[in-house]
Amino acid sequence: MRKIRVGILGATGYTASESIRLLLSHPNVEIAIATSRQEAGQPIAQVHPQFAGRLDLKVSQPEPGAIAAGCDVAFSCLPHGASAETVKAIVEAGCRVIDFSADFRLGTLDLYQQWYEPHHPWGEMLGKVPYGLPELFEKEIVGAPVVANPGCYPTSAILPLAPLIAAEAIFSEGIIVDSKSGVSGAGRTPKLGSLYCEANESIAAYGVGNHRHQPEIVDIVGRYTGCTLDCVFTPHLTPMDRGILSTIYVRSRGASVAEMMHVLRQQYQSAPFVHVVDHLPATKFVAGTNHVQITARQAGDWVILLAVIDNLVKGAAGAAIQNLNCMFGLDQRLGLGG
Repeated sequence: MRKIRVGILGATGYTASESIRLLLSHPNVEIAIATSRQEAGQPIAQVHPQFAGRLDLKVSQPEPGAIAAGCDVAFSCLPHGASAETVKAIVEAGCRVIDFSADFRLGTLDLYQQWYEPHHPWGEMLGKVPYGLPELFEKEIVGAPVVANPGCYPTSAILPLAPLIAAEAIFSEGIIVDSKSGVSGAGRTPKLGSLYCEANESIAAYGVGNHRHQPEIVDIVGRYTGCTLDCVFTPHLTPMDRGILSTIYVRSRGASVAEMMHVLRQQYQSAPFVHVVDHLPATKFVAGTNHVQITARQAGDWVILLAVIDNLVKGAAGAAIQNLNCMFGLDQRLGLGG
């Protein structure tokens, strides 16, 4: 059986390097192309020294025709706006794409224009591209030409919230999502807030009241449940390399915490990477893996949901490989350590 040829677009960033790291252990995959406008011509091991002796590949210019000819699927690790234009050209040339940007996550063009850019190069596709959480949307992902890889923060919020709202165990109003992320979530391009002396020995909120992952959480939970979600989302930067902990405050509609845990366990009983646990999850428990840990606790009139993921794996590269496996009819666990 011929291996699935994968292209990595925008190969210089953390999500690209994490994708390469995981794909190198995938038995059914060959990394065929890596592209970057700035680093074209350089060996991938010069861009990411950890791959010296492990991947003999030169970075090339992102030419859609060459990508489509040389790949069965491309991971687009490009920023929003730039990604949609490239994705459109590659798909029209006959190659499937898993898009890491936000360009195809939201359900309507109006919502995208409100939170991102006034122009979308392929706006008619919004609402038609499956959201890449196989735990909720597997049937839509299978056979899709384009899959929208989820945002990292939304993954940690949607997975606990969606089943409980769908089961009418909690109210969909008045939800508070308080999330903390490692610094790798800010990307590899140097920024003042993610410099060592700024981030070390400190924790800080950012994007308060206007972070773009808030409408993604609302839109996707609504897409799955049919309910209108009302939530406040606040992200924080913490002095660790990787990981996300989301603490989510909700109100019960009469269900006990034990009943909520049962709903979650039923929802994810056949999901290989989502674990509903009795202990309090910590980011170290899932670091470097595609696994998710979720639990619930009573706190007076509130119920507190806690979820942890690795932002670079289940929040990005691991989710993409899980989606690749779904798209090509493979076991979701392949290339992801079980």
